Amino acid sequence: MARTDDDSWDLATSVGATATMVAAGRARATRAGLIEDRFAEPLVRAVGIDFFTRWATGELDAADIDIPDHPWGMQPMTNLLAVRTRYIDTFLDEAAAAGIRQTVILASGLDARGYRLSWPADMTLFEIDQPAVLAFKATTLTALGAQPTVELRTVPVDLRHDWPSALQAAGFDAAQPTAWVAEGLLAFLPPDAQDRLLDNITELSADGSRLFAEMFLQTPDSQQAMQAANQRWYQHGLQVHLDGLGYPGERNDLVTYLDDRGWCTTRTYFSQLLADAGLPVPTPGDSAAKANENHYCTAILTQRPHT
Repeated sequence: MARTDDDSWDLATSVGATATMVAAGRARATRAGLIEDRFAEPLVRAVGIDFFTRWATGELDAADIDIPDHPWGMQPMTNLLAVRTRYIDTFLDEAAAAGIRQTVILASGLDARGYRLSWPADMTLFEIDQPAVLAFKATTLTALGAQPTVELRTVPVDLRHDWPSALQAAGFDAAQPTAWVAEGLLAFLPPDAQDRLLDNITELSADGSRLFAEMFLQTPDSQQAMQAANQRWYQHGLQVHLDGLGYPGERNDLVTYLDDRGWCTTRTYFSQLLADAGLPVPTPGDSAAKANENHYCTAILTQRPHT
C-alpha cells in the first residue's frame, strides 16, 4: 500500500513492520554472537509476524531464502544490523563519556537500548514513536520482567507532527547538550521532511550535542535488489508487504547539510564497518557496488546557528 501524509501503523503493519524486521535481524546477529540484544527475539515473537519470528528464532536458514550472491536478503541485512548496532552503541558510550546526559531516539521502534545498555545514573533517555508502537514495547518488556536501565521517558507522537513541543513537554531541556539517534529513519521520510527533521534537531541542540544518522541511497538498482529479496520473503510466507514504504527522490547530502548548519561531521561507510568486522563487503562490479556509497554520519554541533 502506498504511503500517505496521514498514514499510521503498529508493529505488524506498514513502516512499523520494518521495525520488527530490524529486531529480527538483531536477534539473528545475537544468535551469531555478533551483538548482544537479548530482548530482540522476545519482542519479535510478541509482534507475531510468523516470517520474522522464524527469522529471529533461527528456524529459517538464510541460505535457503536468500538469492545467491545477491546484495540484499536475510544474511546481508543481519550483517549490516550487527555493525550498525555496535556503531550506535559506541556512539552513545562516547557521548556519555563526553558528559552528555540526555539522549533522544527518534522513531525508536523495538530498540531496547533503554533496557540493555549501561547508562550514567543521571542520564535521561527520550524515545519518540507512534503511540501504539511505544505502548506495545513497554507492555511487552514489562511482561518479560525487564526494567529500564535509565530514566526512560516515552514521547508518543508522529514525527510528521509537532514532536519538538511534545519532547519539551516530556522534560527535554534544549539548553543542555543532547545525543540524537536517527537509526533507519531518513529513507522513510520525504526529502523535504528529512531537511525539516534535521533543522528541528539543530534548533533543539545546544553546542556539544551529537547526532547519529544514516544515508541509505535509494537508487533504481538498490530498489530492484530489495524488491527481489522481498519477493523471496513473500514466497516463504511473509504476508506484510514491504515494497513502496520509503521515499525515493533526490535528497540533500546529509554531511553537507549538517556541515552548513554548524555541525562537525564524520562520514563512515557501511563497507568500512563490514570489512572491519570481517563480514562480506560488496565489491566493485557487483550489482551491489552502489551500496558502498551508503554511509553513517556522526556529528558534533560546534557552533549553534543564531536565530
